[in-house]
Amino acid sequence: MTCVCFLTSNCLMPKFDLYDGHGDPVAVLRGYCTKMRGAGRKDKLLMMYFSQSLSGAALEWYTRQDVSKWYAWDDMAQVFARHFQYNIKIVPDRMCLTKIEKKPNKSFRKYGLRWREQAARVNPPMEEKEMVEYFFQAQELTYFGHLITDIGRPFNDVVKIGEMVEDGLKSSKIMSYYALKATTQAIQNDKGSLLGQKEHDDVAMVVLESRHGPKGTHMENK
Repeated sequence: MTCVCFLTSNCLMPKFDLYDGHGDPVAVLRGYCTKMRGAGRKDKLLMMYFSQSLSGAALEWYTRQDVSKWYAWDDMAQVFARHFQYNIKIVPDRMCLTKIEKKPNKSFRKYGLRWREQAARVNPPMEEKEMVEYFFQAQELTYFGHLITDIGRPFNDVVKIGEMVEDGLKSSKIMSYYALKATTQAIQNDKGSLLGQKEHDDVAMVVLESRHGPKGTHMENK
């Protein structure tokens, strides 16, 4: 995996696009070499800063490696590419897209971009309208309820509306489906308890009257 670059000693260290273990590893290596323009065949320099271009699962993998076994950049690049090549082999299908959920700690915009990247890998390619329909199917009920009326809009517009829903949830202007369901259930339970007590009292009154007559009277045995 040869990296040809021409860096001067006065160049500042570039800002890397962090690779978290998802996506084509070969494309990642090429992008890294481009960022390290000027490193040339200075393998030690390329190897030294490579970890700074990694995050998440990729960085965890790197920290478990015995770097002393890598004598040259090509050695490390080949091992890296082999380990993460499953990203190329495992291509998502349409059904997989419906299972990509938004993580609580991620913004709706980042979620939408990540979902769109996976959708772009589906084969045969998806039309915009079909993509939006599958994106709706991946949403949890709160977002689905607010987005469904915008079916037919471009994907980017749907993501923007999703961000508005996200802001509404954060500001409590919108109640999540699960919070609304819990509140409704609590109200129903309270009403049920009150109705249950009233029904119990009514039955008790009927039994009492059947034995002693209406309230204030006394049934005589004949």
